[in-house]
Amino acid sequence: MEDPWAVPPGCERVPLRRATDGRVPRLGTTVALYHDDECLHALFQGHDDGIVASYLGHDDPLYEQDVMEAFLAPHDKRVYYEIEVSPLGATFDARIESPDGVRGSLRADRGWDCEGLFAAVRRTPSSIETIVRVPFASIGARPPGTGEEWWGNFFRIDRSPSGDEFSAWSPTMKNPADFHVAAAFGKLVFR
Repeated sequence: MEDPWAVPPGCERVPLRRATDGRVPRLGTTVALYHDDECLHALFQGHDDGIVASYLGHDDPLYEQDVMEAFLAPHDKRVYYEIEVSPLGATFDARIESPDGVRGSLRADRGWDCEGLFAAVRRTPSSIETIVRVPFASIGARPPGTGEEWWGNFFRIDRSPSGDEFSAWSPTMKNPADFHVAAAFGKLVFR
């Protein structure tokens, strides 16, 4: 692509909703997904009124601050991959085994690394854009064929003095917010 921040023709931005109740969030965020022969690409775009981020190390607890997240389950909702990118470009990745589909029984392998992961961030005073490229091979998948289905979800955490906000492509409807609800994952159908 000539412009890595552009959404390819035929691809649309989908809005995230409040994770806890499905309503429109205070800060709008969209995600667009597309793929090539090697990677799944996720392009997040969101309004922002102040960045809360200080972590710079790989696998730091980015979820404690502002972050964009992708949960991908190419084969089975009981095994999925969590990829996070902070507004400073730091990344977190983990392989999650969730036999019951809930946080209480999940096991996170934080030692797993998404080989070849690429992430970039572009900020303005009122917005943030994040690109995440996940190589299919790194998550044990092959390039998907037309009509192939995966499970997944996409999230944003925004920390703010006016109140934290948790947004999701497929709201988990948990309060307090909980993203590790495999039953709430949406279906990704490849074209």
